[in-house]
Amino acid sequence: MTRETDMLALGQDAKTASADLRLASGETRNAALRAMATEIRKAESRILDANAQDMAAASEKGLSAAMLDRLKLDTSRVAGIADGLDAIAELPDPVGAVEKSWTRPNGLHFSQVRVPIGVIGMIFESRPNVTADAGGLCVKSGNACVLRGGSESVRSNKAIHAALQAGLREADLPEAAISLVQTTDRAAVGDVLRGLNGAIDIIIPRGGKGLVARVQEDARVPVLAHLEGLNHSYLHTDADLKQAIDVVQNAKLRRTGVCGSTETVLVDVAIAAKALPVLYERLSGQCELRGDARAREILPNITAATDVDFATEHLAAILNIAVVDGMDSALAHIEKYGSGHTDAILTQNTDAAEIFLNSVDSAIVLHNASTQYADGGEFGFGAEIGIATGRLHARGPVGAQHLTTYKYQVRGTGQTRP
Repeated sequence: MTRETDMLALGQDAKTASADLRLASGETRNAALRAMATEIRKAESRILDANAQDMAAASEKGLSAAMLDRLKLDTSRVAGIADGLDAIAELPDPVGAVEKSWTRPNGLHFSQVRVPIGVIGMIFESRPNVTADAGGLCVKSGNACVLRGGSESVRSNKAIHAALQAGLREADLPEAAISLVQTTDRAAVGDVLRGLNGAIDIIIPRGGKGLVARVQEDARVPVLAHLEGLNHSYLHTDADLKQAIDVVQNAKLRRTGVCGSTETVLVDVAIAAKALPVLYERLSGQCELRGDARAREILPNITAATDVDFATEHLAAILNIAVVDGMDSALAHIEKYGSGHTDAILTQNTDAAEIFLNSVDSAIVLHNASTQYADGGEFGFGAEIGIATGRLHARGPVGAQHLTTYKYQVRGTGQTRP
């Protein structure tokens, strides 16, 4: 059989499985999620062995530190994958939820009811935990999925996928409900983007700028895009300096390789002379600081930042600094360089905070909090399938409820239209 034939069969099996999932009860889907979590724990040693092989191959290829951090699994991270599946099982069931209902004067009763989308195509890089997160969220929301991970994580993905399928079997749900593209042939990505002969209803890319751009350009089915995290933390004139520096340190350094990491700090000129030395003292030994001309007048030892720096998702221990002339200047900088992902203002001035929250057109905007809260679990959504930065269907962390659409159910008593 050819690759294309194999891929079309994979899509058809997923489509068939989606019909079973759509009709499965919430109790059955939750039982599958808990069984999947148990199987992940039982398979820990196999998953870690597979990941060690992936890590060795990735190191030999010279992958960046950020990519290696995303790829790496350890006992704690495997436990987190399993715990995440259990947490998804505890979430409210989005399938069948009534968004609103009303009765018309003619006696017809209308209900807007949440239903699964169908088959979710997911193309992602590096992070093997996405195999479980995406599979679990799709099962919770009654969708089947076709997953295509990066070649760098192929062994880890296969080990996790085997555990997920064991959990599906235990719950008497079809294994094809979570389908993994087994080949590393890059042409398989094109097969998925073309929709596998109508099997795939929506595609979600999760990875670098190049991957997302290719998906948006080549996909023949709708795309729920997750763009890079060119995130900003803005130290407003009325910031509590100690609190603000604490937040910036966390926003940059908690995990530098995640999409919620702050890449640029904007500092009001009115507090720059006071704030920047404190920022330098706190962070200079932990990350490279790159500043614009006015920042370097105060901190002459830091590297000069370029336009390329301000437009780059470093995903590393590198922090850009720009001095701005108040709110309008900060908003202009974010508009020019931001990606619409996550931006924060640090200030004790609630009026200024409200202006920022209402003016910045990003999926997530925060006041006095770290940009690393750009995470579905922190929103109470459980695991996430990505951070959507577009404006249609879903925006921000995409959890189980965002993987549903709706239909209208209309109940009558014999009404006919005049």
